[in-house]
Amino acid sequence: MSRFLRFLAERHLEGHGDQLKESVIAVEVFGRKPDHNPVQDSIVRTEAGRLRGRLAEYYVGEGKDDAIVIELPKGGYTPAFRLRDSASPPTLPDKKTGRRAWLVIAGVAIALAIAAMRWVQDTERFWRNPIADARFQTLTDFDGTEQAAAVSRDGKFVAFLSSRDGHPDVWVTQTGSEQFRNLTSGSALELVNPSVRDLGFSPDGSLVTFWVRQPPGQGGQIGIWAVPTLGGQSRPYLEGAAEFDWSHDGSRLAYHTPASGDPLFVSDGRTHPHGPIFTAPAGLHSHFPLWPPDNRFIYVVYGALPDKLDIWRIQPEGGMPERITSHNGRVSHPVFLNRHTLMYLASDPDGSGPWLYSIDVDRRIPHRLTVGPDRYTSLAATADGKRLVVTSASPKSTLWRMRIGDASAELLPPARIALTPATAFSPRLGPDYLVYVSSAGTTQSIWKRANGSDMELWSGDGAQIIGSPAVSADGGRIAFSVRQRSQTLLYLMLADGTNARVVADSLELRGSPAWTPDGRSITSAANDHGVPHLFQVPIDGGTPAVLLRDYSLDPAWQPSGRFVVYSGPDIGTTFSVKAAAPGGLAYSLPRLTTLTRGARHLKFLSGGRGIAFLRGEIEHKDLWLMNPETGAERQLTNMPGDFDIRDFDISPDGREVVLERMQERSDIVLVDLARQ
Repeated sequence: MSRFLRFLAERHLEGHGDQLKESVIAVEVFGRKPDHNPVQDSIVRTEAGRLRGRLAEYYVGEGKDDAIVIELPKGGYTPAFRLRDSASPPTLPDKKTGRRAWLVIAGVAIALAIAAMRWVQDTERFWRNPIADARFQTLTDFDGTEQAAAVSRDGKFVAFLSSRDGHPDVWVTQTGSEQFRNLTSGSALELVNPSVRDLGFSPDGSLVTFWVRQPPGQGGQIGIWAVPTLGGQSRPYLEGAAEFDWSHDGSRLAYHTPASGDPLFVSDGRTHPHGPIFTAPAGLHSHFPLWPPDNRFIYVVYGALPDKLDIWRIQPEGGMPERITSHNGRVSHPVFLNRHTLMYLASDPDGSGPWLYSIDVDRRIPHRLTVGPDRYTSLAATADGKRLVVTSASPKSTLWRMRIGDASAELLPPARIALTPATAFSPRLGPDYLVYVSSAGTTQSIWKRANGSDMELWSGDGAQIIGSPAVSADGGRIAFSVRQRSQTLLYLMLADGTNARVVADSLELRGSPAWTPDGRSITSAANDHGVPHLFQVPIDGGTPAVLLRDYSLDPAWQPSGRFVVYSGPDIGTTFSVKAAAPGGLAYSLPRLTTLTRGARHLKFLSGGRGIAFLRGEIEHKDLWLMNPETGAERQLTNMPGDFDIRDFDISPDGREVVLERMQERSDIVLVDLARQ
């Protein structure tokens, strides 16, 4: 029987390759399982089903006693045919049936072609880089930093932030003119927030809109302001909003406020909506709202700042968000080139970048578009997706040292520390040495400077240091957290780099660790169901225990162990500072309740006489000292506007400070896709 069925199958599959023919026969005639190759499996399943249907057409309903009865299985791959009891052998198809068979073969060929096309589409085998043949033109060549590029919908104007005149301002240029105009001239005090889209244009291009935060003395309110593109007086545009985007037809406005969870609203632009369509859980954020060309969804960057983010979308009426990307990294500035192609900035799994990426929102296969050392800090597009503007940046971190006297003494300027590695960040002071982190390629390592020389203490292939190292009170040991091969590990080593060992490998670590005053445990934040809590990790190999159930990051212990200070979730541009006793009970701190996002490090002086911290704008802060008992404060540094302090450490006596300075060379680049 099987020989006869094989003959019919071979007739049906004439013209196909031998490999495909044998696979179909094996599946449909002999009931074998298909191969595990998903592409071949799909084609075999299609052909086997058509073979089964065609054989049924040949023999069912012919009215002959010697016909074959076709029994189609309800599921799975089992033999599909058997002979009805008969004394005479079955007859072969007549000529008419043969002609029908050839028609079936032609149909099968068409089906195979369609299946192949679908496979190509699903795998994006012929995907093409949308910026492969683009023309890049550098628009700016200023001294200082340019950032937050925006382009009008028609592509005629480009706006950006620049510190060319000594402070961040909104600048604009008409493409091709090589003429630049400062639109704010120092009138807006705080304009820079890398976590949102700082700049934009009104739909008709007549206004440049910008994010602004008023000084704390004026309430610290966040809102969207606007200034005429050709120059004029700034005025409020969307009060109380942090970001917005108009739909392509200009009929609807999506915006979010800086309240907890970044509540997302949809309005017709004239009336206030009754409530938000989405609010992120506590500690998470929803930024960069974006309408696609068809206005069917609102796309947002959703997750935990700064590097646990992805692109999601939600219907304008609300509902459950739908995930589009799976980077779980630094993701920002999404734009649409057409209704399918989304471009955005994202970091790689090793933490490098951000780079330019694109994704088809239906197939959801991400593609990195650029190679090379340059990273990108902003991205915007015209309404038709034919022009882009990007900020191409080359950041550099350096360490600086300065002496601090009493309150009446004049501050001495900081001096740069000449180190062996090209980049250095996350400084921590030991009794007679400095520990810091450096990076080379995709690997970060821990270095030590003592007696005027540098030595590498620890390095791991592809390792990324989480937060900053922590030096024990006696200076003899160093604890640090590492992300390596999709795992987070808490390490402990001696101050000379020897005896490095893992003391915790079961926690999803967050932020910088801290030594307990007795030196027997290390306190670190770790995610528990997506929310960071403080854990105590014994250095003798014991099981980590929860210290606080509150949202808590970056702990610092008071030297006697009476309480630990920590930071809470970001809300808008600030985060709360709290304290707790060893048993987890709240401990009251005078005055120091909120700080500006960008630097969470807190450091006690010896004896607990003061807490050092950074206060100021998102990208410009100074070092302050507060007495934890009285709340009295003193400013320790007064840096110029271009001295961006990202981290610090202070000696136990409060006389010496090491500062991490971030300097970024950046330019605005116009990318013309019109030839695509």
